[in-house]
Amino acid sequence: MENLDLNRDCLPDPGFWQGRRVLVTGHSGFKGGWLALWLADMGAEVHGFALPAPTAPNFFDVCKVQSVLKASTIADVRDAGALAKAVQIAQPDIVLHLAAQPLVRYSYEAPVETYAVNVMGTVHLLEAVRHAPSVRSVVNVTTDKCYENHGQDRPYREEEAMGGYDPYSSSKGCSELVTAAYRRSFLKTVGVQLASARAGNVIGGGDWAGDRLIPDFLRAIDAGRPLIIRSPNATRPWQHVLEPLAGYLMLAEKLYTKEGDFAEAWNFGPEESDSRPVRWIVEYLCRQVPGSSWQSDATQHPHESQCLKLDNTKAKTKLGWRPRWDLPKALDHTLAWHSEWKGQAAMAEISLAQIHEYEKTEIA
Repeated sequence: MENLDLNRDCLPDPGFWQGRRVLVTGHSGFKGGWLALWLADMGAEVHGFALPAPTAPNFFDVCKVQSVLKASTIADVRDAGALAKAVQIAQPDIVLHLAAQPLVRYSYEAPVETYAVNVMGTVHLLEAVRHAPSVRSVVNVTTDKCYENHGQDRPYREEEAMGGYDPYSSSKGCSELVTAAYRRSFLKTVGVQLASARAGNVIGGGDWAGDRLIPDFLRAIDAGRPLIIRSPNATRPWQHVLEPLAGYLMLAEKLYTKEGDFAEAWNFGPEESDSRPVRWIVEYLCRQVPGSSWQSDATQHPHESQCLKLDNTKAKTKLGWRPRWDLPKALDHTLAWHSEWKGQAAMAEISLAQIHEYEKTEIA
């Protein structure tokens, strides 16, 4: 019984979310689509604000996420007026801000766009929130890459300095600074609880983004060619998409109910044993998929950090969140989702089945 209680306490509370008005920015993206589906399954009234889905195919369309939304606004967070209007119309209790330019390598090609979306998009969202009396709780989703990375082989803690070598990482560090400034200068005084959340390298079914390891592997399989890897020794904190989403939801609940001081920064990363090099990932995947293979790319590429880990101690001890699926299980579920999609299954049902399986997974 004690373990069952621990399992329930370490998950979002469906009773809390039933009938709750929630605005999800970036709902057309990979993480945002999974989040919207989970919220709707718990009975929330979900409003979305995002650009059109960034790839074809995409999770939003494949899982028919539109059908579970109360409203969906297709617009750009760089448009402050459109965002403010959407917030005023939705009158949300809670805002989960996921809209972003999320790719490191693309940020080298489009630095101005990256800063405009990730920094000023955050400003526009928080400015809209402080003029919306309905809002009580806001979670700004940033990234594990927001830290000033010195290449150290130890997990980063929440209090460490923001930084970022590339425009993407830097822009997310800036978004963290914006979050802290708005919390102290504006939102705390009007009763809005604001936190930021930093996740690891998120994997799962329905991600078709370019320059991401698992989508690249799945594309290579489908095309019958070897996967080309640019940094086989780079280490990242890999985790299934449902892991950080559970953390965001639990954090939003605590912010709303004000059960303690949760308006600060949070890491939602895997256990350190699941911070693995790229080589380990692709070798595991190749063992699971007969006929697949990989090879190193010897050409020159823009700088990317070689080692990155997150310390999840704070989220475990203070929030009660726990990782539930280890890396092999996360990879197996990602492959299974992709296989079901190729078989033309009803992917909303498959995704909800994975959510329910995740909820029922006992914590070791």
